[in-house]
Amino acid sequence: MDSKSQSRIQVIQKHFLHQSDNGNSILLPHQTAGEFFLEQGYSVVLPEKLQTGNWNVYRSALSPLKLVSRFPDHPEIATLHDILVHAVETYGDNKYLGTRVGADGTVGEYKWMTYREAGIARLEVGSGLLYHGIPKGSSVGLYFNNRSEWVIVDNACSAYSYISVPLYDTLGPDAAKFIVNHAAVQVIFCVPNTLKDLLSYLSEIPSVRLIVVVGASDDQLTSLPSQTNVEIITYARLQSQGHDYPKSFCPPKPEDIATICYTSGTTGKPKGAVLSHGNLIANVAGQCLRMTFYPSDIYISYLPLAHIYERVAQFNMAYYGVGIGFYQGDNLKLMDDMVSLRPTIFFSVPRVYNKLYAGITNAVKSSGGLKQRLFNTAYNAKKHAILNGKNSSAMWDTLVFNKIKGMLGGQVRFMLSAASPLSPDVLDFLRVCFGCIFLEAYGMTENSCAISNIDLGDNLCGHVGSPSPACEIKLVDVPEMDYTSADKPHPRGEICVRGPTVFQGYYKDEAQTRDTIDEDGWLHTGDIGIWLPEGRLKIIDRKKNIFKLAQGEYVAAEKIENVYVNSKFVAQCFVYGDSLKSSLVAVVSLDQDVFKAWAAAEGIEYKDLLQLCNDPRAKAAVLADMTQIAKKAQLRGFECVKAVTLVVEPFTMENGLLTPTFKLKRPQAKAYFSKEIDAMYKEISES
Repeated sequence: MDSKSQSRIQVIQKHFLHQSDNGNSILLPHQTAGEFFLEQGYSVVLPEKLQTGNWNVYRSALSPLKLVSRFPDHPEIATLHDILVHAVETYGDNKYLGTRVGADGTVGEYKWMTYREAGIARLEVGSGLLYHGIPKGSSVGLYFNNRSEWVIVDNACSAYSYISVPLYDTLGPDAAKFIVNHAAVQVIFCVPNTLKDLLSYLSEIPSVRLIVVVGASDDQLTSLPSQTNVEIITYARLQSQGHDYPKSFCPPKPEDIATICYTSGTTGKPKGAVLSHGNLIANVAGQCLRMTFYPSDIYISYLPLAHIYERVAQFNMAYYGVGIGFYQGDNLKLMDDMVSLRPTIFFSVPRVYNKLYAGITNAVKSSGGLKQRLFNTAYNAKKHAILNGKNSSAMWDTLVFNKIKGMLGGQVRFMLSAASPLSPDVLDFLRVCFGCIFLEAYGMTENSCAISNIDLGDNLCGHVGSPSPACEIKLVDVPEMDYTSADKPHPRGEICVRGPTVFQGYYKDEAQTRDTIDEDGWLHTGDIGIWLPEGRLKIIDRKKNIFKLAQGEYVAAEKIENVYVNSKFVAQCFVYGDSLKSSLVAVVSLDQDVFKAWAAAEGIEYKDLLQLCNDPRAKAAVLADMTQIAKKAQLRGFECVKAVTLVVEPFTMENGLLTPTFKLKRPQAKAYFSKEIDAMYKEISES
């Protein structure tokens, strides 16, 4: 054998990674190129050398070789405008937008607008804006809650290359003024209630040229004081003008800005996340590989349309021709709306699912005796069947679960939870009770919504699934919190995301953009994750909103709060720590039904709940239950709260403690409960 042949054999032998049982070498590919990957169940691991870790870029197993940026079945859909064009052409006569609130404010049965009718309405609204001289590329503000006009205006913005700027209808004047001025908004769509607020500071938002009032008549606007530089008209008048003077569409390009979504502001001033049409199409297209819906489906819209979760959900529904019914605007009447609408798809947040869970479990406990035993038997039988991939007996639905399903209208077949972590126990429980697909997802505005979600057929809870097919994920070491890619048994670190879904940056804020997107295009989420077997991602901590205690230990309050809400007493929880103190304290908003039942069982008399909250026996009982929950979750000693303040008042948007997506406003909560915090630390020092 010549030397050249021997050299070739030696090169080949380097690819022999191990021997087979019979002693013969097995030739395997040396994974040094992006075309090779390691199977990890629901994810694949790409061979990309990183600064920390080795070959640890994860993608969805549904699209391992290429990140999704377009719909596989409809690659011609490149913008949000294209989605509605597709929907009008494909589902023209199907139900699209439904409402049960009449023009006079009365509530009745749902009445529907078809996709074709909505397509005409968006042409009229867009033409109306051009009639008023609003140039292409202008920012258009939407300052009202969910209703059909919101979607039509948004569709019009896409069709005529305007930039939509959602404004939460619960925003205070300061935040609203900041956003309008920062984005140089020229048109604001609002309702009569928000018009009153706008008029009070109209002189402070000089970029605004036109205000369009939804749900008002011309007569209602005649009494308004005349404004020299701002025209105020009704939505009906704008639509009529667009009808009389129609203009051709001005379709955007994929790289054009579709929207500027301002964060709801848990800290400081809101930041405007700039999202292109291409960003949003990639995210929706990626999710469509996982979630399939049908024109026969009905979706209920009640989560704020100003939030990316609900916004992207609606793009998804339009792609499939789903009917979207709007709630009547009152969360307390949501269940009544669902009974009337009978939706098949329900997207929500943990706060709502936790209330649903508590309502069902409390009803079961209060039923007692035979009914309670029947429920437990049915639940255990159905759960066992689901975990083993089998169908449970229809008898259990007839006897027990159909009544529970009726709470949501009786037809729900697909449920999704996002925005914050949902307890695995709650997810498991509701999945059994409603007998439908129930997935949990994880995302953020800066990634155009979804980052990951549980895959269909994955019955394991307690994680957020595998990467969206439209993005890839890696974990980056956070040494100050002792999280590294070398951790055993599983890698841990900050979740970073890359792909066509990553936003363009924060509007007029290069410094914040550089802090969020690194030079390699990775979006740093601030969340700490861990890779579980089969390529599942689990969120375990939060890099942001961490603080250091006096002894030098780092604490992530959100992680601890998510543990304590599993206490039977706790409806909401605010955990606080001070760098000059060595202990944590907590303010607990109580589950009033559980709290009253405990007091009755203990024989404690009280004149009102405020008196009971201040009873030392009550504080001791709640703290003891929370401590037990903390031990079960294996919180470290310094992560356990040492004192609690009990309050009856819930944390809400109205008292300034929650964002519109139900996230705690930490600085505001600290100020709101400053006296209680001081009292708890004094109590700890004295003891």
